[in-house]
Formats: sequence, structure tokens, C-alpha cells
Amino acid sequence: MFLTIFLVLFLLIITYLLLIPIVLFIDTATNQYYIHLKGLAKVSIEGHKEELLKIKLKIFFLNFYFYPLRGKINSGKKKKHQKKDIKKSSKKINIKTGLRVLKSFKVKRLFLDIDTGNCIFNAKLYPLFAFLNYKIGDFNINFEGRNKMMLYIQNRPLYIIKSFINI
Repeated sequence: MFLTIFLVLFLLIITYLLLIPIVLFIDTATNQYYIHLKGLAKVSIEGHKEELLKIKLKIFFLNFYFYPLRGKINSGKKKKHQKKDIKKSSKKINIKTGLRVLKSFKVKRLFLDIDTGNCIFNAKLYPLFAFLNYKIGDFNINFEGRNKMMLYIQNRPLYIIKSFINI
């Protein structure tokens, strides 16, 4: 009885982890940049006054902060660099596999509002962006100096694994 309950719970957890949506969100207007595993974890990049950049990791209700640009403190001793034999891995990702992985991602929202600073080039981009508005997303050319981008991409771990397995 205990074993069947354990197996059912284990299968439910594995199924949940394979079907959980992974979201990549980039918004330059509001300075929001994050990767979110819905219901589990969220990794976001935020600005910081002193360190310039901090990474916030939120797992369930716990928050962790990392400062990737913080210099390491040396105790005055210099480390000796030793030569190590670096073995190259024989496993290589094919271009076809990489393209299948990229195709597994779904772009839910794409907004681009740019000004190149050159009014002639902006005018030349206008027909292209009008065509892209019809086919792909929300593109805009402005002549006011605004540059904004918002990208919302979603995928599931099952689709990523499936793209590696399929031939």
C-alpha cells in the first residue's frame, strides 16, 4: 500500500516537472528580466546601487541574492596557476538538434519599438515592420528616440527533451 502511494506521488511529481511551463521574459521599458518556472522558482536580474547587478533567486517562499560582478577578496597570497589537462568532450550538439530545440520555444508576445537615429533608415525600415506586424508580432518605428523591447517566450521541459530524442 505504501509503495503504491509512493509510486503514484513520484509519477505525479515527475509529470508535473515535465509539464511545468518555463517562461523567459525580457522588458526593457520596465527593466524586468527573468526566467520563471511556474510554481517552483524564479530567477530575475535586478539593478543594484553599489554592485551594479544582482540576481534574485526565489524558490517557493525563500529569496536568495547573488552578486555576480562582486570581486573576490584575496588574503594577500597569490595563487599559483597549475596546468591541467583539459579533455574535450566527444559529445557535440548538431545544428539540427539545436534548431529543433529553438523551434520548441513558443513566442507568446514580441513588441519592438525602435528609433535608429537615422530618419532615412527609419523610413526604409517602415515597410518591413508593417509586413512583420501582419505576420509575426508588434513592431513599431518611431522618430522620437525611444527604444523598447518586450519578449515573452514559453516552453516546457517535455518539449526540450523531445527535441533531443526525435531524429
